Amino acid sequence: MLLLSQLSARAQRLANPLRQVLRHDTTGLARVLARPDFYRVQILYTRIRRDKVGTPHFRRYRYRLRPREYFYPASTIKLAAAALALEKLHAMSTTVAGLTPESVMLTDSAFAAQTRVRRDTSAASGRPSVAHYVRKALLVSDNDAFNRLYEFVGPAELNASLARLGLRHSRLQHRLSVGDQEPGSRHTNPVAFYADTAATQLLHRQPAAYYAGPWPQPKLRNQKIGQAYLQGERRVDEPLDFSQKNAFSLPDLQRLLRAVLFPETLPPAQRLQLGPSDYVLLRKALSQLPRESQHPRYDAANYPDTYAKFLLGGGGLAPLPPGVRVFNKMGQAYGFLIDNAYVVDADKGVEFLLSAVVYVNADGVLNDDKYEYDLIGFPFMRDLGQRVYEAALKKK
Repeated sequence: MLLLSQLSARAQRLANPLRQVLRHDTTGLARVLARPDFYRVQILYTRIRRDKVGTPHFRRYRYRLRPREYFYPASTIKLAAAALALEKLHAMSTTVAGLTPESVMLTDSAFAAQTRVRRDTSAASGRPSVAHYVRKALLVSDNDAFNRLYEFVGPAELNASLARLGLRHSRLQHRLSVGDQEPGSRHTNPVAFYADTAATQLLHRQPAAYYAGPWPQPKLRNQKIGQAYLQGERRVDEPLDFSQKNAFSLPDLQRLLRAVLFPETLPPAQRLQLGPSDYVLLRKALSQLPRESQHPRYDAANYPDTYAKFLLGGGGLAPLPPGVRVFNKMGQAYGFLIDNAYVVDADKGVEFLLSAVVYVNADGVLNDDKYEYDLIGFPFMRDLGQRVYEAALKKK
């Protein structure tokens, strides 16, 4: 009986195409996979096959997947803010005539450290809007764009929506790159929407708000990371506590991406409440290369095609294979590299979801800007994406 059990387990391992891919001894993969716990690596691969009528069918494979093992999600959370901001606006449009994602959105301030936004020179109209913030947040991962979406939706609605979508190991608790923490993270700015670029025809005014409720407490482990961290110029010789920071597990990230790209495959109660044009906006922003964007416009010298494509592209290390399109949202902070991607090659009939995280911080010190992104992290992401894509081609 024991022998049969061992044989069955071995057969399952051999049948896992992800593990077969990871056996390839490439420069990028070998170093990380030799010490997977040290690098906190997690990989979730979902193979997609379509039947005769084009209906997609999904099968998941995993490597060291730990939904409760904490990693800092960095900018990957921007997809959630973008989708939920469009969802909120879609609901508001049923009672506010003329309100659209392109409506002028002006942000004011009402609490310490809050800032105002009245103009955006990167927009065609010269004014900010939800649609423009979505494009900036997803195309090159603009932090201010995320912060404005966070302020518009608000932490109460953001986290309630994550729970409704079935994302149980996630929380959104603060803005990015502005030192946001209690109590400022609970206060959101007043926002007003206008029908015209002159901002004279008011459509809707949303007052400043305060979230007094408890923050979500997903059951996560290992939320204290490293051996030390820098606080300004001072070194603190203890792990950095992430228990009051944003969180998003790898399965939750991939499920959210699936909700944007394949909403019909999820239970109705766990789908985003978006209009067709909202899905078009999100999908375009997820897949566009920086040089393909007109507003905002990006300099190719500073934003190469794979600037925001870690898997396959290595964050600018390599071009995408001809014919391949990647719909993704990546993240990079505190030594963590994450990418959450849907890869499709329509001509060759290949498509899959691939999400991965790796931690590259050899000295164990956080906030010192000494991370092995270029030496280890990006090559790992590049090789992982390329090997999975090549294996999918051979399978076809």
